[in-house]
Amino acid sequence: MAPLPDGFSYAEWNATYNALSFGIAAMGSATIFFWLQLPNVTKSYRTALTITGIVTLIATYHYIRIFNSWSEAFTVASKDGGDYTVQLTGAPFNDGYRYVDWLLTVPLLLIELILVMKLPREETVSLSWKLGLASALMVALGYPGEIQEDLAVRWFWWCLSMIPFCYVVFTLAVGLNEATSKQPSPAAASLASAARYLTVLSWCTYPFVYMVKSVGLAGPAATMYEQVGYSLADVLAKAVFGVLIWAIAAEKSAVEESGKLLPN
Repeated sequence: MAPLPDGFSYAEWNATYNALSFGIAAMGSATIFFWLQLPNVTKSYRTALTITGIVTLIATYHYIRIFNSWSEAFTVASKDGGDYTVQLTGAPFNDGYRYVDWLLTVPLLLIELILVMKLPREETVSLSWKLGLASALMVALGYPGEIQEDLAVRWFWWCLSMIPFCYVVFTLAVGLNEATSKQPSPAAASLASAARYLTVLSWCTYPFVYMVKSVGLAGPAATMYEQVGYSLADVLAKAVFGVLIWAIAAEKSAVEESGKLLPN
């Protein structure tokens, strides 16, 4: 929890306000959709889809907390019908909710992908532990730098967090190629590949947003870009990624059901 800089314009405040509102709406809607789709996939994929809904539910809760904290940190008023002015109330803005959210949801995101790919049991357990622990370590190492204003310290923790980050991204981009090729249909393989690369793409956004305050931006503008960047990346990495998980589960369920209906 770091103090907010003074001098926000209404446009900067409103951009963040809208990004957080969008995060709540996207995550909440996705949660309802995923859980309503549970009866439409076979039993094998319901755990993955349930976890997908849990991820977006956790994200919805934390986005509500961040949104409320942002709203309470400011007073927005218009005097005599003029332009809106934004003033700090003195209430702290707690962005630590993001790291609590990531610590819970990032390992689950990887586990749901592994489960929906339906790998052999030993490989599923091994990958879940390796990727889950690596991603949790990545988040834990990133937080000390996030709350620092000293650029050297921020870069130090950024570099440390990039070690497990690179391991996870390499595993997604390269290590799961063989497993993707063994999916039961070309459509399922294509969707699994898309889910992997969407994860890589969305994850690569976070390190750049993390370093916004180290590339010449400061004050309200840096805070705005950070909040908007993280919010958009979260929606891609959780809600949109979750839709791909559902699509994989639905496609593989259809393939398996059609196989059962074929005459012996």
